[in-house]
Amino acid sequence: MAAAGEYSFAAEYDGPPLPYSLPRAIPLDLSRIPLASLSSPTSPPPPTAPPLPVVRPLTPSSLCSAESKRDSLGRGSRVLRRLLSATEVELVMRSERECAANQLRPEDVYVNGTKLSPEELVMLQGCQCPPSKLRPGFYWYDKVSGFWGKEGHKPHCIISPNLNVGGALDQKASNGNTGILINGREITKSELQMLKLAGVQCAGKPHFWVNADGTYQEEGQKTVKGKIWDKPIVKLLSPVLSLPTPNKANNQCGEEPVNVVNRPIPDYLEQRTIQKLLLVGSGTNTILKQAKFLYKSRPFSVEECEDLRLIIQSNIYNYLGILLEGRERFEEEAIADRRTTCQSDPSSSGHCEPELCNDITEYYIAPRLKAFSDWILKAMAIGNLEDIFPAASREYAPMVEELWKDPAIQATYNRRSELPFLPSAASYFLDKAVDISRTEYELSDMDILYADGITSSDGLASTDFSFPQLALDGRGFDEPDPQDTLLRYQLIRINNKGLHENCKWLQMFDDVRLVIFCVAVSDYDEYYEDANGNVVNKMMETRQLFESIALHPIFEQMDFLLLLTKFDILEQKIGKSPLTSCDWFSDFTPLVSRNLINGTSKSSRGSSTGSTLAQMAGHYIAVKFKSVFQSFTERKLYVSYVNALDQESVRSAIRYGREIIKWEDEKPVFGSSETTYSEEPSSYSH
Repeated sequence: MAAAGEYSFAAEYDGPPLPYSLPRAIPLDLSRIPLASLSSPTSPPPPTAPPLPVVRPLTPSSLCSAESKRDSLGRGSRVLRRLLSATEVELVMRSERECAANQLRPEDVYVNGTKLSPEELVMLQGCQCPPSKLRPGFYWYDKVSGFWGKEGHKPHCIISPNLNVGGALDQKASNGNTGILINGREITKSELQMLKLAGVQCAGKPHFWVNADGTYQEEGQKTVKGKIWDKPIVKLLSPVLSLPTPNKANNQCGEEPVNVVNRPIPDYLEQRTIQKLLLVGSGTNTILKQAKFLYKSRPFSVEECEDLRLIIQSNIYNYLGILLEGRERFEEEAIADRRTTCQSDPSSSGHCEPELCNDITEYYIAPRLKAFSDWILKAMAIGNLEDIFPAASREYAPMVEELWKDPAIQATYNRRSELPFLPSAASYFLDKAVDISRTEYELSDMDILYADGITSSDGLASTDFSFPQLALDGRGFDEPDPQDTLLRYQLIRINNKGLHENCKWLQMFDDVRLVIFCVAVSDYDEYYEDANGNVVNKMMETRQLFESIALHPIFEQMDFLLLLTKFDILEQKIGKSPLTSCDWFSDFTPLVSRNLINGTSKSSRGSSTGSTLAQMAGHYIAVKFKSVFQSFTERKLYVSYVNALDQESVRSAIRYGREIIKWEDEKPVFGSSETTYSEEPSSYSH
């Protein structure tokens, strides 16, 4: 037993996740430990009382939390859940949440420039739709429409209207610069985009009155022009634009507010928080679709499946058209080479052998297939291929199958590296051309993953999901954190085409928590022709896009996760096509055996590192992106590999992104923001 007057305590570790298990401590039974009790100053302690070790229990009232740490209120750490039972953790966390010292003070909240009174704060928190995550600060509130936001920012949510709180709404409350007013407030560019999606005519910078139900009319007019929320696309894209949509439970005027003084859990802790993840780069379609399969009971609606089915059926003829164009080019080149050889051969005396002078090459197709080929190419040239197919896909499916299996088309496909517009999934769908063309054709999960795009427009797309458990690997899961079940995640995918126009979409994502940038490591030797006719290396273009996003002011302090995809394709081609074919990788000089360089090594292992050439190339690419990111931002780049066609690999990558967010959130809790960091790409999602 400890000597008199001595005691010890355990400090809770709240740092980053550890790769090993912590020793489990047996919690103390506080009821068996003597506690200090208050006594009268005039009552001396009994002279015979022996000195006892004293444990002073910490109460939540002695821990007045800083506002920067309010998010951590009521959240039990991993170590605490190991030391105490789930019931005990919940009691401790509830006590922390209910503590009076941790409640919001009305004098710390200003609405429309006016400090709230206690009664106004009760009214604000007690309405049917209160503002989420209410903190000390300055807010603006549109009492007519219910729009609510921070001073100088766009609307954050829509709360109950007609609440008698705060002062009058200022015209520059949200710092808008569009010249268009809603209920006397100049709106922001994001709100203007929302109005355009809703079909509201904004020419001439009109002023509108907008009611809580979404109906709107121009100032000075009595006629209601429409309802903003009637169009489904508005509700679909408003979250992507970080704009709120109305809740069905919005409080109407005259409804009695609920007194929240005696509520056990404040409203700002009950609101479900959305953590946004921005997905950009190569292969993002497949990753987003995998996320839908992972976290949605119904990943795709009937309409979405029908869109994907039409996309697949139409793309079969696009793939075939690319192959037919390549076949014609390769055939012309082969014939020209034969004639050149015949003319340059001095022994021929101007006369060629019959087999050299004819126009039949390995790219020759029979007249019947040639007529069908010419018809498809003509439809592509006119631009009405999509009008013909897939309506006629069932009729011509056998011809497509026969053409695809023809030796000339197979010879063309073997030179697919020279066909930059032919996707890697072309052979998968062309092999199933007849089945896909049937009217009763039903999509398989793999069909959906291989399909180009997500919707017919292939623009912005997103999916919401949540998962209650957190683990660093698939071998062990901690007990579910009750607070984690309140978190929702939104994975937002942007098509690269929308980012090339001066990154116009990026300004809409100022509240994203993590940018996930995907890089296809197999792009190093692939090229395409841009609109100006210039031949562009895909990896160099990816680097340029990465730099433009990393340097964008919106993401100045945001974390980045680099996902390296298509590693399997890299393994197939690295032996034949060196990584140095990309100018950016000209200094790639791995130490490998002579057999590996010649492509004859069965093990494909380096002579000293034990890694394959593809693994060394992948690590090299990761370090190159890390160096670029560090040089421009002086920040750290997280890296992981992912196989987009493997569901568990995508699950691990998404969980790793969640771990990064949690790690960044916990940094201020346990001290220094400096962390141990390695240039090695993470093997988390192998």
